[in-house]
Amino acid sequence: MAMSLERARRWTRGEYDRLIKLGVFRPGEHLELLGGHLIVSEPQGSPHATAVGLVDDALRLCFGSGWVVRCQMPIALDDESEPEPDIAVVAGTRSDYAWVHPARPVLLVEVAESSLDDDRGTKATLYARARIADYWILNLVDRVLEVCRTPMAVALAADWRYRDVTILRPGDAIAPLARPDAPVEIAALLPPAGSYLG
Repeated sequence: MAMSLERARRWTRGEYDRLIKLGVFRPGEHLELLGGHLIVSEPQGSPHATAVGLVDDALRLCFGSGWVVRCQMPIALDDESEPEPDIAVVAGTRSDYAWVHPARPVLLVEVAESSLDDDRGTKATLYARARIADYWILNLVDRVLEVCRTPMAVALAADWRYRDVTILRPGDAIAPLARPDAPVEIAALLPPAGSYLG
């Protein structure tokens, strides 16, 4: 009996960027390069889109000038990953990133519905490996914010994860590591409860 082994081709960020410039992908096609693999992003429902906007609004107020809050834009994470997190906060001005995607965000936020397992798994591993110190998952399923901090290598596994994961609910507040003097209310990040049909 013959066996067929599936083989996947891994892509580098440079190759991925060249494919984009060549127009290989269809307009509006939502792809991310994660760990060398091209991944189709989840479609956005109204609660997801609303939550992304609420997080964007809250973090712009929290960080102020000298910081850029980027919404669903690429991050040059490493040689094999160019994710498009729902929100990324980077130092500087928009013009600083006119010719290159930022590589050192101080905060990444993913809004999770159907992507919750991937945001806790694949993306958390990639973000921890890139030593992103502050990673938030706005979990719309359970209506909580999962704050992931202290990236660390997992012994004997050549893998990465976050050592500290804190679950916060409406009524709680959290300050980004880069702005410890500016707490954000969790309730301000969540769409109204009646609007979520999960």
